[in-house]
Amino acid sequence: MSSIEKMETDGTAATLSKRERLQLTRTLQKMTKNLGSIADMNRVPAAIFVVDIMKEHIAVAEAKRLAIPVFAMVDTNSDPRKVDFAIPANDDAITKSISKILDVVIEGIAEGLAERKADKDKNEGEEGKGKKSKAQAEA
Repeated sequence: MSSIEKMETDGTAATLSKRERLQLTRTLQKMTKNLGSIADMNRVPAAIFVVDIMKEHIAVAEAKRLAIPVFAMVDTNSDPRKVDFAIPANDDAITKSISKILDVVIEGIAEGLAERKADKDKNEGEEGKGKKSKAQAEA
């Protein structure tokens, strides 16, 4: 995907025939549709969250194969043993259960990121003080 985009930006695609350009464009559109959100990932995610494990069974299987923890909403028609952390919920009711659960998950993630940033800032502040005190001690 990135090589096709690079060909379009640097003008290499313009040197191809019309048919080859059309095939490249179609391939890029298909890849963007299917893989657009993960194209720029540079590492494996720490965990994934799945709403319907019956519909997204391929993602669950891929996560298991890569040893990625899976958090999932599990309905009565699916097997909770397929995921690491099951959340019993109706995965068909978009406005009620899915949105409520996702609001709580998003809030928890934001809180965790804020705590991590505060800890990082605190640790950087302590390191800066430690360096200053060493420089002052040497002087």
